[in-house]
Amino acid sequence: MDMVKTQNLVAWMERHQIGLYLVAIVIGGAVGFLAPGSAGAFEHSINPVLGLLLYATFLGIPFASIGQAAKDVRFLATVLVLNFVIVPLVVFGLSRFIAGEQALLVGVLLVLLTPCIDYVIVFSGLAGGASDRLLAAAPVLMLAQMLLLPVYLLIFVGPNLVAAIDPAPFVEALVVLIIIPLAAAALTQALARRAPFGRQVMDLMQTLMVPLMMATLAVVVGSQIVGVGQEIGSLLAVVPLYVAFLLVMVPVGLAAAKVSRLDPAATRAVVFSGATRNSLVVLPLALALPGPLALASLVVVTQTLVELIGMILYVRFLPLIVPAESRRQPV
Repeated sequence: MDMVKTQNLVAWMERHQIGLYLVAIVIGGAVGFLAPGSAGAFEHSINPVLGLLLYATFLGIPFASIGQAAKDVRFLATVLVLNFVIVPLVVFGLSRFIAGEQALLVGVLLVLLTPCIDYVIVFSGLAGGASDRLLAAAPVLMLAQMLLLPVYLLIFVGPNLVAAIDPAPFVEALVVLIIIPLAAAALTQALARRAPFGRQVMDLMQTLMVPLMMATLAVVVGSQIVGVGQEIGSLLAVVPLYVAFLLVMVPVGLAAAKVSRLDPAATRAVVFSGATRNSLVVLPLALALPGPLALASLVVVTQTLVELIGMILYVRFLPLIVPAESRRQPV
């Protein structure tokens, strides 16, 4: 009976997950605003909670399919060109509206020039996207942005800023948020084939998927909501840019996928990859910037708030734009 109740609860959470995510955002924001002292605890909770979420996500992807996904050169080429050729052009155009405010400009560039490598897998999967292919692409996207972000910043804002950026948070994020959860998931799957305990762990993490996503959203919002409120006047200038980015990246992503003749699941994954940014990973970078650029961290957090709402809408509407029954283009 307990097993049946658990299964029913999981099914209920999956049916109502979008509403639950909105509730998590509201609760995190309310707690962070009413109890400002909780911000530090929230901030220290981001990586552990996100790491658990990614571990649960990786457990749901058959590792046997990753090798095949990694061989999908067409998909990998599409997400690389989209994120590191087309997106920088879009970002450069949008950033001209705040080019005179260096802290705003730096924050916008940091977050919009770095493609997401973590919860994009979750959101894409929720929308029926090819999450296994995004998983295969994640290490490549991470390495590429580590190498190319300083180049883009050098081009867009000049050499003085590049010298002030420490690449260590990127390396830490790759290890903590990708490599460790990925290795743990692989070991768990191997254990599940030999021992009931491994299967039980996998079942437990599947049950916790929605609560872990809710916890991630709540701690991110709760950690920075006070700072966002204090600088709301300045931060309002970047909100239209973030909204415009989310809107523009739908047709841009669809066009890139069409040129590459990708199937519907891969098309959805490409759109998510182009639109979802690495805000949780670049936040430590922004927090490490010198005093005159301190506002950049709140610019990054503002993007997180806008993007989370945007991703919920993507999950709802992208399957309607790219229906699963669409006829695959000829290869």
